[in-house]
Amino acid sequence: MSTQTQTVQTRGIYHGLPVHPPSVKNLTAIITGANGISGNYMLRALSQDPSRWSKIYCLSRRPPAIPDGLPKNAEHIACDFLSSKEEIAEVLKKKGVKADYVFFYSYVQAKPKEGGGLWSDAEEMCRVNLALLQNFLEALPLASIAPKRIMLQTGAKNYGLHFGPTLTPQEETAPRVTFEPNFYYPQEDFLWDFCARHSIGWNVCMPSYILGAVPDAAMNFVYPLGIYASVRKYLNEPLEFPSDIRAWEATQTLSSSRLNGYLEEWAVLSEGAKDQKLNASDSSPFTWGGFWPKFAAWYGLQVGRPDMDPKAYAEITTQYDPPPRGFGPPATIRIKFTLVSWARQPAVQRAWADLVKKHNLQAQKLEDMDIDRIFGFTDMSLFSPNSVDLSMNKARKLGWHGFVDTNECMREVLDEFAALRMIPEVGK
Repeated sequence: MSTQTQTVQTRGIYHGLPVHPPSVKNLTAIITGANGISGNYMLRALSQDPSRWSKIYCLSRRPPAIPDGLPKNAEHIACDFLSSKEEIAEVLKKKGVKADYVFFYSYVQAKPKEGGGLWSDAEEMCRVNLALLQNFLEALPLASIAPKRIMLQTGAKNYGLHFGPTLTPQEETAPRVTFEPNFYYPQEDFLWDFCARHSIGWNVCMPSYILGAVPDAAMNFVYPLGIYASVRKYLNEPLEFPSDIRAWEATQTLSSSRLNGYLEEWAVLSEGAKDQKLNASDSSPFTWGGFWPKFAAWYGLQVGRPDMDPKAYAEITTQYDPPPRGFGPPATIRIKFTLVSWARQPAVQRAWADLVKKHNLQAQKLEDMDIDRIFGFTDMSLFSPNSVDLSMNKARKLGWHGFVDTNECMREVLDEFAALRMIPEVGK
């Protein structure tokens, strides 16, 4: 029986992180969508080791919003992936871009159909997001760029979690859920075909709800929570929980953007992880019921627990019967109130406007925000009675041991939002 020894390290609240050999150095990388929540943290992860990553090219229409400016080993190149592959290639050649590794995070959120949810225009989501990947990848050989590995980040919608109950834990071998088009699937198919044609390795990494703080908070899981608690504190109200006890107790595996970055760096540098799909989660048990008292304590608020009176809730049944698990009933979601409806209350909007002024925040008034999009994204997790339990068994067997306490990550991200002056400072 062979024995293998691995060395791991801790960085802040992130533990079990790989220690890469010092011989792995002078690498070049492309990060697309580096101004978004995932690309931004990927840039932070790689830039921590400039001897390993000597040059990082950040490709996006807008430069990454880094408070102290880009790291010395990084360069932003303005590029629109909805332009033609020839135009993209010309930009890459002009700037002399070379890349050993590619991290692809570019994403367009299509406008929902009238009265529909965030991803209701599934066909347009497929069209535009496949075009982003296709145009960029097809530009690489035209620009004489031949990476060793391409990492595509998709997500837990791969398992159909937005459609109802799935098999748990969610494992990478699960079949595709084809109730509606899902842009992850054509992206995967194109990536695999492209990499086969050009003899390039690939990875697909799938996080759950992502935790991170960036100025563009249009689909940010934590930002609405920071607004919610800040206003509740200002109004001296309890931190009410908007759903029932099943949502309170359901396992909700979450994914720190910083830890995702460390995992995805490890994945592309690991020969054993070549050509593999991998879940990306905190490896930390998390429930809203476990988090809510901690959350309330940070703000000095009374904890609001689920109401035991079933009449307190409106009920919604998920659409598909049977649901993605393939058998059994759909889910019944119980809602006492939504963050979307809460954010539209005049008293709440006045309170937030007062806080913006009092703390000199770099934040919009609530009435100027896209409330449905911003707060609706967080509502989906708060209400879910279904377990999200992304299995990390596959990555662990391949040598990944990273983890973070999701509760600690929530606090870190709230503090980062406060540092960006997007919410008031959090308490003790």
